[in-house]
Amino acid sequence: MTGLSGSWDDRSGQPRDGPAPLAPALADAVERLAHLWSDAAQGANLRLSPHQLRALRILREEPGLNLTSLAVAMRIGLPTASRLCDRLEAAGLLERELHPRNRREVRLLLTRQGHRILDEVAAHRADALTTVLAAMDPADLAALGQGLRGFLTAHDRTERQRREGGP
Repeated sequence: MTGLSGSWDDRSGQPRDGPAPLAPALADAVERLAHLWSDAAQGANLRLSPHQLRALRILREEPGLNLTSLAVAMRIGLPTASRLCDRLEAAGLLERELHPRNRREVRLLLTRQGHRILDEVAAHRADALTTVLAAMDPADLAALGQGLRGFLTAHDRTERQRREGGP
């Protein structure tokens, strides 16, 4: 991985000057992971754009969202979300149904095929990640696991502080 040489102390496993020198190396790793992630998704029977996959994942997590809520969750405009849903519906991955108590509201729901495609993409991605992780030295793999847990904990903490308006 680029970016680690020179700013990383190989003996202690610690960055020499705090987190800043690690940021470019992490960005490089994320870019490679995103490429692996995208390639693995293309191995599914139905090829979908990252936007389409993200919409499906959001709707799996929150079934019955309306179009406005999906657009907000994806941080896209309403016309873009509408076209996205049109394509997913045409592909048989999403269906729209009237809300049972509010006939003016349309709920978005995944079809069985939509769930199947998400499962297939997840399996392809897990296989691709497993291949790379299996090629790692066991000590590096353990350190990666520990580092990821620490990263996720810090990320959750900073996100919570940001939402609450804290430092």
